[in-house]
Amino acid sequence: MFEGFKHFRLDVNGTFINGVSGGSGPALLLLHGYPQSHVIWHKVAPRLAARFSVVATDLRGYGDSGKLDGGGNHEAYSKRVMARDQVEVMAKLGFDRFAVVGHDRGGRVAHRLTLDHENAVSKLVVLDISPTRIMYAKTNHGFAQAYYHWYFLTQPAPLPERLIGGDPEFYLLKKIGSGKAGLSPFTPEALAHYIRYIRNPEMVHGSCEDYRAAAGIDLEHDAADEHRKLSCPVLALWGAHGVVHRFFDPVADWKSVAEDVRGKPLPCGHYIPEEVPDLFLEEAVPFLKT
Repeated sequence: MFEGFKHFRLDVNGTFINGVSGGSGPALLLLHGYPQSHVIWHKVAPRLAARFSVVATDLRGYGDSGKLDGGGNHEAYSKRVMARDQVEVMAKLGFDRFAVVGHDRGGRVAHRLTLDHENAVSKLVVLDISPTRIMYAKTNHGFAQAYYHWYFLTQPAPLPERLIGGDPEFYLLKKIGSGKAGLSPFTPEALAHYIRYIRNPEMVHGSCEDYRAAAGIDLEHDAADEHRKLSCPVLALWGAHGVVHRFFDPVADWKSVAEDVRGKPLPCGHYIPEEVPDLFLEEAVPFLKT
């Protein structure tokens, strides 16, 4: 995977961030979701690298990046802090301005990054999410059933950590294989990485802290910025067979927090870059190029 890319590990913002970089052209940062890593981009990153200087990282707490204690209010995993990690990574790689594509949790980090560092972000692509504050506000029984992990992972430590740790591989495969496509989108090599990560108790704890922050301090930050709108163009893509499509209207939701929004569903579930890489590129590349 990631043939022709360079691996890096950079000390930033009190931790270290693992990732890969490759290609040439305008800078493009790729941010993954739960419970994965930069590996989610392995089907699309080499093709993006033909047009862009691509950087794909592991968020703090995930993959092979640093895994810190979250602190009493989980501030170390606030999207504000996680966004700062990525801005510092890009600066160390020589990029002060860049586009961002964020899937799932990475999309939430990208949203905060674009709010806090608006001069750094040229364009934003969000994959299979609506803004966090809106999703919590619109939660109903059906969404809570489908996204049970939002509420399970926020329980005080060590409850979810211990339960996941009892059979981490079972939990992972059940989690990522629960969509219409099952496990078919995931190559054996990618699955091996995801299984390795989930077997690490520090990664399990770090990812729980990410969700705990989202249900607390991140909502406080979002409430403080409720009257601000993203000024850069935003493209929202989501899975027509996924939970977000059933319960939310991503274009309308993003228009409530951004000035320039377009988007559409794709014929897939949640894991867009691995399920429909060609369709993702067909939509994302023209948007990012203009």
